[in-house]
Amino acid sequence: MENKSSKHLWLTMTALGLFTFMSTLDASIVNIALPIMSRDLSVPMNQATWTVSIYLIVISGLLTFFGRLGDQVGKIRVFKWGTYIFTLGSLLAGFNFGLGFLLFARVIQALGASMTMSNSFGITTDVAPLAMRARAMSFNALFVSLGSIAGPALGGIILQYLPWSYIFWINVPVGILAIIAGNYFFPKNQQPSRSIKIDWFGAGLFFSFITVFFLGINLAQMIGFTAPLSLLLDAISLLLLGTFIIWERRVAEPLLDLTIFKTGLFTLSLIASLLVFTTNFFSNVLLPFYLENLRGFSTGRSGLYMMTIPVAMMIGAPLAGMIADKYDREYVTLFALSGLVLAMFGWRVIDANSAMGFVVLLMALAGLGTAFFQTPNNALIMTAAPSNQLGVAGALNALARNLGMIIGTSAVTTALYFSMSNSMGKKVVAYPQGHDLVFVKGMQSAFTLGAILVLIAWLITFIRLVMRIRTKRSKNRLAR
Repeated sequence: MENKSSKHLWLTMTALGLFTFMSTLDASIVNIALPIMSRDLSVPMNQATWTVSIYLIVISGLLTFFGRLGDQVGKIRVFKWGTYIFTLGSLLAGFNFGLGFLLFARVIQALGASMTMSNSFGITTDVAPLAMRARAMSFNALFVSLGSIAGPALGGIILQYLPWSYIFWINVPVGILAIIAGNYFFPKNQQPSRSIKIDWFGAGLFFSFITVFFLGINLAQMIGFTAPLSLLLDAISLLLLGTFIIWERRVAEPLLDLTIFKTGLFTLSLIASLLVFTTNFFSNVLLPFYLENLRGFSTGRSGLYMMTIPVAMMIGAPLAGMIADKYDREYVTLFALSGLVLAMFGWRVIDANSAMGFVVLLMALAGLGTAFFQTPNNALIMTAAPSNQLGVAGALNALARNLGMIIGTSAVTTALYFSMSNSMGKKVVAYPQGHDLVFVKGMQSAFTLGAILVLIAWLITFIRLVMRIRTKRSKNRLAR
């Protein structure tokens, strides 16, 4: 009976994972297709980039809303509706009816993705017994990380043989398969809350904050972080965030119960997750430049090299889950972050003459480090959250991932182009053809910043471990 129950759990996790993979993949896979899409849609590159931005904005702005809704009406119910909507959006996005239609389809996609992302971790926590929770989280984290990082690699391979429409249409058959699997394997006995109370004003404030925050970051990369308009958008986003926090403290049924952050284990784990996802996108942005522009590899070959990271994560995540269920999860995360620090410092020293074996080794180390960190860290986040706020906790975890994506992309491009502009004595906003050493210096500067961020995550994880040890000792003294 136990084997049957265990088998059913993994089939449920597979159905969850397929949609988690697709929704996170679609946040990054479009980047590599932007030049082709810009040409086919007959729009400037800066307009084509909105296909990426609008997806991230809508997802991030709605995650907490759908997480809260999942806690009230049932996480599986919200997740299922999200799968239908996302698959429909993927079908529509592949049709070349102009930029306006594509943006509309991306909003539909993002709506469905936010419904699935916000509830996947909560469903995992609900269906997995405590003794198997880290392994179940490892399965979910595997698909999250694969989707987040595999975009450029998989996108490059698809675009080498097929039109850009297929980066969206590939989701449709997989989505239908996942819908069928979910309808068959998901638990059927979830009962919704008797009273459904939605904080519409709080939801509007949060969505407005996310929108202005993302717009501010995107605009700052074009006109500078100290430009008056950039500073104005920063001020507005802070005002919206402050108003949201004040409102949530006063309203009877808040969108986000801020008391969840009083749990130190939850908050520190969430911050560490944000930092690691931020640094993941350093390699996502820099390595394609390194492989294609500096080393001269084709898009397809570069994509195959980039697959090293997700393949390493695919291998590492199940192992991390088994280890985290048997040993102390804080120690596992600390060990994993040590590997990520080594990878970041290793990337600091690569150049045009570096052996590709060494570069691939660093990719594998980064993939394993990410897998061994995210798996136990996700379990720590969800275990620390109150049982009636698992949907919100999962939504915040997904929000940290999306914020890490946009902050990481912004931080790495800013560091790269600032360093190259400083070396060239003029503003540089693209790869400096004929000046490979300038790019190498900029890449090394950017990876230095990434290493610092991972070191901060390591320090936070160490503090978390010390806090737990002290708490355990205090409990032992009281027991005596």
